[in-house]
Amino acid sequence: MIYAYPCELKPDEDGGLVALFPDVPEAITGGKDRTEALTMAEDALATALVGYVHAQWEIPTPSQPGASQELVAVPTVLAAKLALYSAMREQRISSGELANRLRISESAVQKLIDSERNSPIAQVQKALQVVGRSMMVEVNAVRESERRREPASSPGDKNADTNYV
Repeated sequence: MIYAYPCELKPDEDGGLVALFPDVPEAITGGKDRTEALTMAEDALATALVGYVHAQWEIPTPSQPGASQELVAVPTVLAAKLALYSAMREQRISSGELANRLRISESAVQKLIDSERNSPIAQVQKALQVVGRSMMVEVNAVRESERRREPASSPGDKNADTNYV
């Protein structure tokens, strides 16, 4: 699954834009302009999806974006952890069972799916393989008009270190 969700930008009464996600209705935010609204949308989406994990809900599958919708990607760090959480949930694999398969402690498995904890990417990839998943990173060019100065940080992204997810 590609962790990128369609986002609708709608004008608000103050002249700014409201950002809504049809697939993740809990993610609602806005900004004074398109750039700010999309930056805030990244954060709102990440926060809502972390809430799904805490509530032990299924992570929604993103729908195809409509012509007037923007596509907002989940930060890579969080996407890997959501993929592991989803696979464990789908297959009814407990943290203890995954710990046994990986030959690590249950608390180490919890760390792998906790968005507020850094985990070496190799450990997350190994855990994904154990549950029958693989992880790929895709990088695409963006139009000049879509470039923003700073990406939103994901919950728990204290260092934004590329060696950790």
